[in-house]
Amino acid sequence: MAETRRLFFALELPKEVQQQIIHWRATQFPEDTGRPVAAENLHLTLAFLGDISADKQKALSQLAGRIRQKGFTLAIDDAGQWLRSNVVWIGPRHAPLGLIQLANMLRSQAARNGCYQSPQPFHPHITLYRNTPRAVTIPPPNFRWQFKVDEFALYESVFRQGRTRYQELQRWTLSNKEE
Repeated sequence: MAETRRLFFALELPKEVQQQIIHWRATQFPEDTGRPVAAENLHLTLAFLGDISADKQKALSQLAGRIRQKGFTLAIDDAGQWLRSNVVWIGPRHAPLGLIQLANMLRSQAARNGCYQSPQPFHPHITLYRNTPRAVTIPPPNFRWQFKVDEFALYESVFRQGRTRYQELQRWTLSNKEE
């Protein structure tokens, strides 16, 4: 049986934004909220690919390299909780068109190549906590992090020594001109 890797396309957050989010999270939620996502693992998933072979990874990487799209500015200014999946998240209140287009292109390419894609519409978010045991009070939307997005990457999810780590495999640049 061919070896597979658990992969996804995502946006990396600037290190400064990661640290600000971690600090904000620590001041806004009680310690027993759930399992906090490590700062280095904070990201915004564009398309989850699942466990895929090296051949499929190569094909999807080639398709990703053909994407021609301008960069965009992303504002993180909303928060919520999904009770069914036990996740607390932050994300954009109004996703920029460039983000939606990029995610839709990657998800479409993945689906055409046999990677299951949820029928749910794309809801851009950054997971703050997993395994939240109950509903939590979501802070008022008095926060905002904004940054330019001019690249996206392919990551592998690796579970080692009791921790999940996201390892970047490849990166692509969006057009320099922002929409």
